[in-house]
Amino acid sequence: MRPVSVYKDVNDFNYNDLYLHSLSAPSGNAILMNCIGIAQMLIEKNISYGDSALDPVRVFSKANSIEQLHVRIDDKLSRLMKGTEMVGDNDIDDLIGYLILLKVAKERHVN
Repeated sequence: MRPVSVYKDVNDFNYNDLYLHSLSAPSGNAILMNCIGIAQMLIEKNISYGDSALDPVRVFSKANSIEQLHVRIDDKLSRLMKGTEMVGDNDIDDLIGYLILLKVAKERHVN
């Protein structure tokens, strides 16, 4: 499935176009590099863990993947609010990642 383009008038907007476009924004390169970093983390975790966030095995919980992602997001937000992050964790990157996975899950659910 192809993601919906932000630019409705461009059918084949690609990574090179996005990079060039980022150069016209004051923080464009920093934004692009952070987004690519999140994508890299999610892809590496998807290779390591498979689709466990989007297609869980449901041994104990019977909740669908969207609801399970809501719970993971709530847990991350709770740790951020309480300041109880685990050493070595990057809760902000994890939260962004879960939100992206939630977006993917909702797109899959609708289509």
